[in-house]
Amino acid sequence: MENSPSPRDPQLSHLRASDSNREQIASVLGEAMSTGQLSHEEYSERLDKLYQAKTMGELQLLTQDLQIDRRHPVTPNLVSNPSATESAPENVIAVFGGSERKGRWRVRRRTTGFALFGGMRFDLTNAEFEAREVEFRITAIFGGAEIIVPEGMEVRSEGIGIFGGFDVRGSEDVDPSAPVLVVKGLALFGGVGGKPRRRDKR
Repeated sequence: MENSPSPRDPQLSHLRASDSNREQIASVLGEAMSTGQLSHEEYSERLDKLYQAKTMGELQLLTQDLQIDRRHPVTPNLVSNPSATESAPENVIAVFGGSERKGRWRVRRRTTGFALFGGMRFDLTNAEFEAREVEFRITAIFGGAEIIVPEGMEVRSEGIGIFGGFDVRGSEDVDPSAPVLVVKGLALFGGVGGKPRRRDKR
């Protein structure tokens, strides 16, 4: 963003960092990992520090030793890290209760969700994706699951609804650089649904 102050400007190091500044640095770190400048562990450590940083100076410390072309910033929630080491699948369970994932969180290559007389919600609009294609396997029995995806994301809905509904939709205008979400599973006397949402809506 041309109008945004650069995190490398020493005269601005005391200023509070904005979300757009953090997003720019997140894409810089992702590029550094993809080119071998950072290991997956180093990338994860710096990403944790990034989301705890409050000033421009703190952001500068995270990138001062990197050689990165910053002329093409990328929106982080539409960036996957295909070179990252695959982590174990995440299991999310909601039985007579609820479970939610939102904000800045890591979407693993595979996520399994089980809702029994309960509900779960996955908000992907500010998430980081560890793979170019991620898969959700959702089972909802007398329960429900909702998946909110960022605009530009391709979604493949391959689930089945029996006395229930299974309908997760992506954007009509797909960003070819965005990760792909594949949703599989079963809705039995329940529902699994989802749709795209702009990042500036809450």
